[in-house]
Amino acid sequence: QVRLVESGGGVVQPGGSLRLSCEASGFTFNTYTMSWYRQALGKERELVAVISRGGGSTDYAPSVKGRFTISRDDVKSTVYLQMNNLQHEDTAVYYCMVPGGGYWGQGTQVTVSS
Repeated sequence: QVRLVESGGGVVQPGGSLRLSCEASGFTFNTYTMSWYRQALGKERELVAVISRGGGSTDYAPSVKGRFTISRDDVKSTVYLQMNNLQHEDTAVYYCMVPGGGYWGQGTQVTVSS
């Protein structure tokens, strides 16, 4: 059974940082590209970042490039999203997603508020 469990969300002031984690199980983690999506209230879900299997290639939405970093630890079957210089517009539920399998986590809320 595939499980994706996100953690690390919370409330942070503008300019602050958070690191999200997504621990995976139930599939061969190191053979899959992994990604993070987010969905703000009233908006469509959008791709935030993606990392290839092996971690050699990453890509980001223009709105987060230079502020967010995606990484992975294949030993721990975990993908991370380091988010720096957070802004109000980053407020959303963040989801871990496996593109090759169509698997989604339950999401973790990130709120940027002064």
